[in-house]
Amino acid sequence: MQINIDNSSGFCWGVVRTIDKVEETLEKYNKQPTYILGEIIHNPMEVKRLSEKGLQTIEHDDLDKLPANSNVIIRAHGEPPSTYQRAKDNKINLIDATCPLVQTLQQSVRKFYENEFQIVIFGKPQHPEVKGLLGVSNNDSIVVQSVEEALEKVDFTKKTVLLSQTTMDKPTFYAIKETLENKTKELVDGGEIEADNMITKHTICRFVSGREEPLMEFAKDNDVVVFVAGRNSSNGKSLYHVCKGANPKTYFIENHEEIEMDWFEGATKIGISGATSTPQWYMEEVKGAINSKITMETM
Repeated sequence: MQINIDNSSGFCWGVVRTIDKVEETLEKYNKQPTYILGEIIHNPMEVKRLSEKGLQTIEHDDLDKLPANSNVIIRAHGEPPSTYQRAKDNKINLIDATCPLVQTLQQSVRKFYENEFQIVIFGKPQHPEVKGLLGVSNNDSIVVQSVEEALEKVDFTKKTVLLSQTTMDKPTFYAIKETLENKTKELVDGGEIEADNMITKHTICRFVSGREEPLMEFAKDNDVVVFVAGRNSSNGKSLYHVCKGANPKTYFIENHEEIEMDWFEGATKIGISGATSTPQWYMEEVKGAINSKITMETM
């Protein structure tokens, strides 16, 4: 049986950059505790690896309890301005590992807010990246996850901009974009609003969206696909559904202990892929676990 790991899977450059900053900080301040505000990424295996090296995960309320000059890393998802102010008030040393793409998105949201646009964000309200985007717009943005929600919440008489959380799926973004633009066109033709009332900006990470086509090809090229990701990974859920759509025999796991050998009955090619927050080293472990299970069954 052939087991293939998807060459296009693994960490995106923003996650690589964040992990590099974490490891540099752990080495630089090896005699002091190093903290990170929230889980570094939505992958329990990588969180466990870094915690074993000394990284301590904290929550926002902990900022008020840490000693002055403590080293706290801001993860790739970014944070709202209130977090920076809270850290400053508590004399915390912040090490900012926000993904540059997220930083650019925050700057766009801030600019549109200052120019009095109605800001519509395609994203998940409780996702840390979205909380940061809400923060830079004084919590005055509209968050939507579907066409129906957008039609319900958007005031089409206001000048509006549509943006996206960087890890959302393109098809839904474009469906919302088309719906809002069509609705706006109806109001323009009816003379109710100006023609330049709607702006849309594609802010989905190109590394994430660029994964979709190669992932579909990879899924089709294998009899069975094991998709490895953290259950809280937004990107992982999106890419899993892309994979499942191309190959119905796609199975989602967070831990290799979840693998069931029934999945591989009659298969000659098994594929292993993952989210942009899934480490390559863990996909290798999954491959080893499958090999071991196959070997035991044939003994």
